[in-house]
Amino acid sequence: MNYGEIKKCDIANGEGVRVALFVSGCRHHCKGCFNSMTWDFNYGKKFTKETEEEILEALKPNYIDGLSLLGGEPFEPENQEVLVKLLRKVKERYPEKNIWCYSGYLFDEELKKESRARCEYTDEMLSMLDVLVDGRFEEDKKNITLLFRGSENQRLIDVKKSLEQDKVVEWKPAIKRGL
Repeated sequence: MNYGEIKKCDIANGEGVRVALFVSGCRHHCKGCFNSMTWDFNYGKKFTKETEEEILEALKPNYIDGLSLLGGEPFEPENQEVLVKLLRKVKERYPEKNIWCYSGYLFDEELKKESRARCEYTDEMLSMLDVLVDGRFEEDKKNITLLFRGSENQRLIDVKKSLEQDKVVEWKPAIKRGL
């Protein structure tokens, strides 16, 4: 797996201060994508043991709330095996930290059912997520006032509750936001 960037102090891609990993490879090719260079699976740098350790070390400070996975597309089957291994280590080392993931694949229609995204790692990867921002970016539904997402069709999903209740449960922010 390749990755385009690691942000070690990100406040845009999930609640609180986060470490964000932007993986390479995406088949959605959403019109207006802010990160289209990461569509190419070969873009960026190779994800190595050193990369993994860099991320784990960046998660160490108490002010870091968690890890966010973005792309590209974290749920492309080519990315899931490496990400599951990373997430296992994050959960083991930092059980108090939360994990967010941004995906163009829909939770209930593509990640939980047969689709091109599903592989032997999908269920385990989902089980380690706290919040999933799902749905492709749709330029005609772009709305810059939305919390942690780019277009109005995208959902903020509480993955733990959704898996427990076997239905989509919306994630609620810890802090109310007024505009």
